[in-house]
Amino acid sequence: MKIKSIEPIPVRLPMRKPVIMAGEQVRAADNMLVRIEAGGMTGWGEAASAPVMTGETLASMAEAIRIMTPALLGRDPSDIDGACDAMDSVLYGNSGAKAAIEIALHDLVGKATGKPVYALLGDKKRARMPLLGMIGSGDPAGDVEDARKKKVEGFTIFKIKVGVDTAARDAQRSRDICAALGGDMLISADANQGFQRAQAIEYVRAMDGAGLDFFEQPVAADDLEGMAAVAAATSIAIGTDEGIHSLDDIHRHHEKKAARGASLKSIKLGGLRGVVAAGTLCDELSMSVNLACKTGESSIASAAALHAGAVLPNIAWGLTLSSLALATDVTPQPLTSRNGHIESLERPGLGVDVSDDLVGRHRLDGVLRNAS
Repeated sequence: MKIKSIEPIPVRLPMRKPVIMAGEQVRAADNMLVRIEAGGMTGWGEAASAPVMTGETLASMAEAIRIMTPALLGRDPSDIDGACDAMDSVLYGNSGAKAAIEIALHDLVGKATGKPVYALLGDKKRARMPLLGMIGSGDPAGDVEDARKKKVEGFTIFKIKVGVDTAARDAQRSRDICAALGGDMLISADANQGFQRAQAIEYVRAMDGAGLDFFEQPVAADDLEGMAAVAAATSIAIGTDEGIHSLDDIHRHHEKKAARGASLKSIKLGGLRGVVAAGTLCDELSMSVNLACKTGESSIASAAALHAGAVLPNIAWGLTLSSLALATDVTPQPLTSRNGHIESLERPGLGVDVSDDLVGRHRLDGVLRNAS
């Protein structure tokens, strides 16, 4: 079996409601799908455009995929490590575009071998995973109500989007949410780099004793000294997200005492194998893991994350599947949760069926014309 074609397909998927975070309001998600054909079979992959996280846009991902395709055509799709080496040999960076291709190869090989993707990644550690409930409407009263609703639905892990207001007002909203949820939940906040160092320290001091368990990316991704200063100012665990793009980044955060956990995403780490390697390292360093999709990724990327979650040594900070927040998906049977948890997928490949009709409805072909 040889790779016959690789097709980039840019799409825009509407959200059920806007997600408000520092520096960004997501009302619709721009994602790059990849369809790979080999041996009469099809594999699907996906990566969100993330200009402030990976530096990639839909147009840049389309061009990156065009550049890497000649190095992949005719290859055996089961040699995924070889394909990743081939991509790296012709193009530096572009981790999202590479992740979309790598995920599609896993889907294809899983279907060809009759194995779920997790079986291609390692030994299964868990069949049922706790989902992280996102709280981030920008409306204090609405956020409290949303948190209460999610708790009734069975969620036990929550993330509050902060860095969207002053540290004092964000802290007050966070304290109100913590009080509404009670002390038996795992509650986090995520500033998405939205605070300066002094603001982040003001926020964590205001949250002392309020029930916040960890605080993600309080300051700029490259400000390790700032991260370490915030960590030293509080007993609340500090986590990193935008600061992690490699195993070396994990080592640096650990050595600087800048983070006690990390949010891992395939778009930052070049695919599922990068996520598994990063999760394994975090566990060796006694760092907690939140496994996450970028806001607005479909059931393709969410299924990929779910497979990685089945094999990672720890996902103590939960699993974030952003497809659950979409108004429409590209599969007729989107992933669903029950009681704030989700079961592993057991069908071959990713275990989701992609609808050409649904893909066509949300396709943005102008991106490909502009990139060519």
